[in-house]
Amino acid sequence: MNVHIIADSACDLPLQFFEEHSVSFLPLSVDIKGKQLQDQKEIEPKKIYDEMRNGVIVKTSQASPHLIKETFTELAKKGIPSLYVAFSSELSGTYQTAVMIRNEVLEEYPDSKLSIIDTKCASLGHGLAVMHAVKLSNEGLSLEEIEEAMKSYCPKIEHIFTVDNLEYLARGGRISKASAFVGGLLNIKPLLHVEDGKLIPLEKLRGRKKVFRRIIDLMKERGVNLQNQTIAISHGDDFDAATEMKAMIEEAFSPKEVYINYVGAVVGAHAGPGTLAIFFLNDEA
Repeated sequence: MNVHIIADSACDLPLQFFEEHSVSFLPLSVDIKGKQLQDQKEIEPKKIYDEMRNGVIVKTSQASPHLIKETFTELAKKGIPSLYVAFSSELSGTYQTAVMIRNEVLEEYPDSKLSIIDTKCASLGHGLAVMHAVKLSNEGLSLEEIEEAMKSYCPKIEHIFTVDNLEYLARGGRISKASAFVGGLLNIKPLLHVEDGKLIPLEKLRGRKKVFRRIIDLMKERGVNLQNQTIAISHGDDFDAATEMKAMIEEAFSPKEVYINYVGAVVGAHAGPGTLAIFFLNDEA
């Protein structure tokens, strides 16, 4: 019996992926004007970005504990070995909630095999981890084998990203309000990355062209065997920027594939419209 994979909506893979690969879907939620909506199921990312451009403050909340319990219990009852590939514990409380619920389910079904991996990843970095878990499950690896493989795979996933407007990061407390104001005046674009699951500023550059060139440089410095990789790009409702970045990556590295999708509603609510993120591996998978 293949290991069943569970993932949440913060991996920014489309619902079609979950359906095609029979992956259980746990949506996080966004709160707009007092209305709570499930990421992907009840709201599309574009709607979030349009609201944010109009000055609406969007809040987010973790996946429903009730849905997590329901999903874990159903799999435990059927005796299906399962792995939940979770959004970074540094960016959401969903992982901790899932661990607590898993312990409750295991008390009721002590023979069930249910594991949780804290990917320490976000957006399509998390998405690459989910894709890898699905691939390993399809190859027939056991739950223990997949868990071990994922523990070494997830830290290899690089996240390099930039935001168009520093104001959204300031709202979330990532940078000071003063920095956001000055940065906006000077057309300063920050480059950030993810380190042990946390968002860490790398450097600030003036203008988009410089940012794009620097991303390519960072990929050269950090990436390994990029020509054999699937490189992922997620964007905050700026498909043109993602396409331009894709062309630069293809020219520089000729990767196996470049996969593009939206930064989903939950991650996008903090990063804002115009976000651009690139994900690749810094070592052999």
